[in-house]
This record gives sequence, C-alpha cells and structure tokens, in this order.
Amino acid sequence: MSLSRRHFIATTAAASASLAAAPMPMRTLGKTGAKVSVVAFGGGSRFLSYKEDEVETVLNRAMELGITYFDSAFGYGNGESERRFGRVLKPHRSKLWLVTKTNDRTYDGTMSLVEDGLKRLQTDHLNLIHAHSLTGPEDLAELEAPNGALKALYKLREQKVTQAIGVTSHTDPETLKNALERHDFDCTQMALNAARVGQSEPRPASFEATALPVAQRKNMGVIAMKIFGQEKLVGKAPIDKLIQYSLSLPVAAVVLGMPKMEMLEQNVAIAKSVRVLNPAERNELFKSMADQKASIDRYFADHLDC
Repeated sequence: MSLSRRHFIATTAAASASLAAAPMPMRTLGKTGAKVSVVAFGGGSRFLSYKEDEVETVLNRAMELGITYFDSAFGYGNGESERRFGRVLKPHRSKLWLVTKTNDRTYDGTMSLVEDGLKRLQTDHLNLIHAHSLTGPEDLAELEAPNGALKALYKLREQKVTQAIGVTSHTDPETLKNALERHDFDCTQMALNAARVGQSEPRPASFEATALPVAQRKNMGVIAMKIFGQEKLVGKAPIDKLIQYSLSLPVAAVVLGMPKMEMLEQNVAIAKSVRVLNPAERNELFKSMADQKASIDRYFADHLDC
C-alpha cells in the first residue's frame, strides 16, 4: 500500500469519526414536546433501493451520525420499508422517534394497517402515525367520514398505540390547511422547498404560504419533505442551500431520501453545520428557482408518494 493510499484511508476514517462525534442539531416537534434530529431518515423509494444486505449498515450509520427520526409508511413497498426498519431498529427503539403512515381512509382499514405495521416494525407502540398523502377535498371527506381513518387515528392515540397523530400532503395546500384547521392533529408533514413558495395558478398558494401558518398557530410539529423536489432541484441550486432553506422555516426536521451512503454523510454534514437563512436570503434563493416552480407544481399535482 502506498503512503498516499494510507494517508487517504486515515484521513477518510478521521473525517468519518469527526462527523459522527459532532452533535446533531435537535428541535422540538411542536406540541409533542419531543426533541428530534433535524434530519429525518426517509424510508421511501430511495431507502428501498438499498440491497437487503446493505440495510443494516446504512441504518446503523444513520444512528451513529445522530439521526433519531425514522420515517416509514405502509405504502413504501407494501410494508417492506417497515419490515426493514423493524429488523434493524428494534434494539434501539427507546431512543428513536419512529413514524409510519397509512393510506387507507377507512376506520377498519387503518386499524388493520397499523396492527400489521406494528408487527413489521417490531414494536408495541409508535411515536407518530400520519394519514398519508392527502390529495384533495374528496379525499379529506373520506378521512372525516363517521367510519373514516380520522376516527381510527384518534382512537389509536387515546389507546396510546401512538404518541401523536398527523397528516401529510404533497399536492394540495388548501386541503391540507382545511384539515389542520378542522382537526386535532399533533403534527403535519408537507412539501416545503425553495421552488414552491408563492402563488401558482390554477393551484392555490403553496404549503409555505397556506398550510404552514395554520400549523404554527396550532403549535403542531412540522416536518418538511420534498426539499429537493424529487431531485428536480438538484443541480439548480447547491444542495446545502436547499437544505438550509427548508431548515430556515419553522420546521422540526426535514425528511431526506438518501439512496447512497455518501448522500447520508453529505446531508448530515450540511445539517450539522447549517446556517439559518434570513428572509432576504430565502427570497433570493426562491427567485433563482422561479423558472422551476411551474414544472414542480405540475409534477406534484398528481404525485403518488409510494
């Protein structure tokens, strides 16, 4: 082995150890009072792209780097994401904020998904269950029906199967705003990035302008997602600026899909040294994203998060 190669390995190992030793910023998740890592590990399609024998390594590294928030859903591989999380995270359960989501809108269907999800996740309780991917008024009406999923979520929280309940949306800020105004949610998760800020016809205002203020007023824990616009913003602005933008909003965490170990390392490094952007800096970044806004809105108009 050459001296330069030895030096490279030593330097890389030292940098890796240093990153793990640096403290992960923690924020309070609204009315839950829980402290969670500002980086949430996304269990969606990017996580499912790992081979089975890579799963333990990447999840253990995520925990080593200080990530405590792990985000899953039944819709991610019909329970495969939950199964993978459960297999690795079980011994660390008490230290983690474990989340899943259900896409069924009925009471019985939601109860069944959660019961099976607990088995896959190898736990007897969850920290947060979301009604997954609210799409529009008709979808909200199904959620609110007498035997709808909302009734199930309230029951699960009452029975302490879950500490908190929430709702997510990628597509319709106005419908999410209505859901947050009408109901007793603890948390919400919404698409918040530098390309989805102002008005966009024929759609209503963005999540940032419409739903986020309601969540703030009701002291809900807010989780940002789609901060890279499903990778459509990558290359349009520096990765660190996109992460900084979303973490400069009144959110507790950003959910990131990280299909490669180096992405996990890079995103955590950015979060650990994040500088909150002031309003002028956020506005400047937004302006630089203006030509991306229409295409991003079109993409998320019928996006299915599964």
